Amino acid sequence: MEEKVSIIMPNYNCERFIEETVNSVINQTYQNWELLIVDDCSTDNSVEIIKNCCNSDARIKLFINEKNSGAAASRNLALREATGKWIAFLDSDDLWTPDKLEKQIAFMEENGYKFSFTKYGHVDENTNSLKQIVCGPKKVSKRKMFRYCYLGCLTVMYDAECVGLIQISENVQKRNDYAMWLKVSKKATAYYLDEVLAYYRKRSGSISHQSKLSLIKYHYRLFRISENMNPFRAFYYTCKNLFFGFWKKIIYVKKGNF
Repeated sequence: MEEKVSIIMPNYNCERFIEETVNSVINQTYQNWELLIVDDCSTDNSVEIIKNCCNSDARIKLFINEKNSGAAASRNLALREATGKWIAFLDSDDLWTPDKLEKQIAFMEENGYKFSFTKYGHVDENTNSLKQIVCGPKKVSKRKMFRYCYLGCLTVMYDAECVGLIQISENVQKRNDYAMWLKVSKKATAYYLDEVLAYYRKRSGSISHQSKLSLIKYHYRLFRISENMNPFRAFYYTCKNLFFGFWKKIIYVKKGNF
């Protein structure tokens, strides 16, 4: 018997991509799933697109935030509504390969794993391959998770029966997916499935120098607020993230076709 997968999808102004993203879920070979989409007060036409998807497939459920609250609040709401044994994540502009759920669940069940992630590729706004693949270490323990976020959100899956309900601080407006993995890693080690099973969409616009400085601030706030660390420890782990992030780009980001 296939156990149900609850797929967590926050959305904000993704009318251009969300139908393709939802179709990548509908086309899964593993069919026992529910897709929980939380719209964060979009100002484009994405809610109407989602409603049409809901009308065509009862497994798709739409929730709308009362006010624009950020991805953390949206994911928290979806996680509270989830009823599946397995929890998976997919942002509203990314994609899965058709066998993603089937292969990842088999990988976890056969090995008794409770937390996993996979290799993924980068695509552009038109879903063309950028010939860049992101890999990962064979396993990520709690200690290793605090060094750096090696997991691509669109590839993560965990066993809700083992991990329980995860809720993260809604004051962590950036890197809130990492905040989730830090909490999950306290319950289970993450294991790596060495196959490209998802595609991360790189959208136009480069990261500015100011944005990189902001990223440092976001990491500091992550450890300070979500993990309730004192300022010294939060700064220490922020520095570790900068160091291991540099090594990740060298070791785990590769050129290749998919």
